[in-house]
Amino acid sequence: MSVAATAGSVHVRAPGKINVYLGVGGRHDDGYHALATVFQAVSLYEDVIARHADDFSLTVSGVEDVDSVPLDDRNLAMRAAKLLATATEYTGGVALEIRKSVPVAGGMGGGSADAAAALVACDALWGTGLSPARMHDLAARLGADVPFALHGGTAVGTGRGDQLNPALARGRFDWVLVTSEEGLSTPVVYERLDILRGEEGALADDPPLSLDVPIPVLQALRSGDALQLAEGLFNDLQAAAVYERPDLEDVIRRGVEAGALQGLVSGSGPTIALLCPDPETAQDVQTTLRGAGLDPLHVHGPVAGARIL
Repeated sequence: MSVAATAGSVHVRAPGKINVYLGVGGRHDDGYHALATVFQAVSLYEDVIARHADDFSLTVSGVEDVDSVPLDDRNLAMRAAKLLATATEYTGGVALEIRKSVPVAGGMGGGSADAAAALVACDALWGTGLSPARMHDLAARLGADVPFALHGGTAVGTGRGDQLNPALARGRFDWVLVTSEEGLSTPVVYERLDILRGEEGALADDPPLSLDVPIPVLQALRSGDALQLAEGLFNDLQAAAVYERPDLEDVIRRGVEAGALQGLVSGSGPTIALLCPDPETAQDVQTTLRGAGLDPLHVHGPVAGARIL
């Protein structure tokens, strides 16, 4: 049994993510889309504390609307704990406490970070000692973004986004994230993308099962060149997110005018990620946007995945 498992609780921190690049293929019969994406874990974290208990329970703090985060099996962290218990034949339960910092329904994978943190916390608390490969398999069963939250750093995701390959990223990239009180539903954004493509006559009869990330994006990450990376920022879901929330386009414009190199909708939105050339510029952009009544956060990446504190 691990040292962590002898304690009364285990505290795990997992990062939110942004999608530096997101290519989306056509919709398949199973409802899913092939993806080619580059995830980068950033310094905005979810904290999950696991304590011994006879049954499974969940509490959440750090959100204004308590009803925005379910406390039952609809919550990925709860599902992660129960999945681990089933996989390891653990007969007890766990009391999970989630302290949220990543925006809810913000396209930054906060729920996935909770799930990854819950897996790591319960594995340590219960002393189940799963291998990294087995943990990855369980994470992939919970959702496409969960394996990345487990590993962190920078990675290329293909398939449904859950087939990960680490991407070398040198140095530090500074981002200003502009969050929103009003979330966006991921299924709604994907549905809107399909509708927009259908109107443009761009729906393929047999969509490809896999896509590729452009080489210049990977080269920019490898060299640590923010200017080059700014030229490659792309999100196929952006048009759909902006259709649902036209104000997002204005936020990107304001950010660039304030000094950011470029910006994009992160994932399915509505969080906007603005890439800046250095920490000082990022702080200036943050100050300017806050003065305009927005809610900006200065973060950096890449950072590590789910870790025990």
